[in-house]
Amino acid sequence: MSPIVAHQQNRLLAALPADVQARLALRMKRVDMPLGRVLYESGDTLLHIYFPTESIVSLIYEMENGSSAEISVVGNDGVIGIALFMGGESTPSRAIVRSAGHAYELPAEDLKREFKRHEELHNLVLRYTQSLLTQMAQTAVCNRHHSIDQQLCRWLLLSLDRLPSDHLVMTQELIANMLGVRREGVTEAAGKLQKLGVIEYARGQIKVLNRPKLEKLSCECYAAVRSETDRLFPYSLPRYRA
Repeated sequence: MSPIVAHQQNRLLAALPADVQARLALRMKRVDMPLGRVLYESGDTLLHIYFPTESIVSLIYEMENGSSAEISVVGNDGVIGIALFMGGESTPSRAIVRSAGHAYELPAEDLKREFKRHEELHNLVLRYTQSLLTQMAQTAVCNRHHSIDQQLCRWLLLSLDRLPSDHLVMTQELIANMLGVRREGVTEAAGKLQKLGVIEYARGQIKVLNRPKLEKLSCECYAAVRSETDRLFPYSLPRYRA
């Protein structure tokens, strides 16, 4: 697979003009994204941005008492490190890989150089930032007002949209940490979905069997995020449909 074709596994990179893709291909490198890898901690100065391909990264806020909750997920739909082009250089969130795979890493200086050269990349990542802010806001509303069952459905759908298959490798304990809820609540919610034939869950492996039903069981938060993403990025790659 040529570097440019490989980069097109990420939707943002795939949407760029061919000449921009060619220039970035010379500066980016493919890196492993093992489960649990921390791309940056809260307050770190960011030195790279990452374009995931088949991996998923969680942006997490942690409290002083050690509790934490996921505020958004990023996969092959986007980029990790928005602080670099928003002017902050650092962020109060933590970025950690929660579904293993790969990503393309681009040094901060190369990103800024491309911004000055042409505006296509800049405009694209700013649109992506708007969709990410929508996801963050909807996640906050969902965590406050909707049941664990609905939160789990939303979380599964957002994850599925950012992976090239219908499989997720995720323990119930990790899902509970991401949602900021008790593990027992996730166990009960996952059990209900399995009995309904929506998912198949065993040994940390989740397979979505019936996506349309999963969407019906989810709250409106997933639809709101997806609608805004589709509006901003009509080029999006096809999503997996179980």
